[in-house]
Amino acid sequence: MAKQRFPEAENRLFHRIFVCMKCGAKLRSDLIKVRSKKVKCRHCRSKQLRPIHKEHKA
Repeated sequence: MAKQRFPEAENRLFHRIFVCMKCGAKLRSDLIKVRSKKVKCRHCRSKQLRPIHKEHKA
């Protein structure tokens, strides 16, 4: 049985959220800034960020 997601919750959980590839910290930023490497992770100062996955892989 699939759960229905509300658009407000979808935006809050996935819109403009990126995950650090080194330490796994989540941060919110614009896609343009992330692609141009202007955003750093708060914890480890890495510039390697990826978008958060929308579906959990089991």
